[in-house]
Amino acid sequence: MKLIVGLGNPGRKYEQTRHNVGFMVAAKVASLAVADPSKIRFEGEFAEGVTPRSGGVSQEKLAILCPHTYMNASGKSVRKACDFYKLDPSELLVICDDVDLAAGRLRIRGSGSAGGQRGLADIIRHLGTDQVARLRLGIGRPPQGWETADYVLGKFNKQEFESFELATTNAAYAALDWASGGVAFAMNRHNADPAAKQKQKSKQKSKQKPKKTDKNNLPTSAPSDPGQGNGGGE
Repeated sequence: MKLIVGLGNPGRKYEQTRHNVGFMVAAKVASLAVADPSKIRFEGEFAEGVTPRSGGVSQEKLAILCPHTYMNASGKSVRKACDFYKLDPSELLVICDDVDLAAGRLRIRGSGSAGGQRGLADIIRHLGTDQVARLRLGIGRPPQGWETADYVLGKFNKQEFESFELATTNAAYAALDWASGGVAFAMNRHNADPAAKQKQKSKQKSKQKPKKTDKNNLPTSAPSDPGQGNGGGE
């Protein structure tokens, strides 16, 4: 069993806010994992499913949890789920927003500090260890003149929401890669800067293109006899 936790705040007031990208990703994970209908357990919205079948990789049973204890008290809900299933912290992935990452960027780590993310900090406190995998989805820094709290609790505008539809989908696939392949596998596959990856792809395509041949350097006809031609290259 692997536990994937999406962080956010419950209630219609917080729907489609930047701070709730963890909930958005968790919902897509549940869909891809063909999870059972969600129910209220462990003071949160909870569902069970399995990782999609892919190649020779064995399927993993998943539990997906969105704590309803509000962001800053997420640890209480997560601890209840971990205790019930007797899960080691290494079997847990936390998905949350990150203002220090460019909008749409993903970063997976196997451990470390909370980096100012209070929901993650509360989970670390309740579990008594920072050896918890986390998938951060960048939401970018607040515009000049904005308070951070107002920014993260603000709703996406139409343009942002469209771009985050793709970002949250990518994050859901990254979470499934963690569940089936482990932290290192998911990091190698998803931590790279998308712009850098695209640049690398362009370089590779450029190298693969056949070089153009200058027609002026091609002979119009080849001499049929080595003894004939231009008199020995004069």
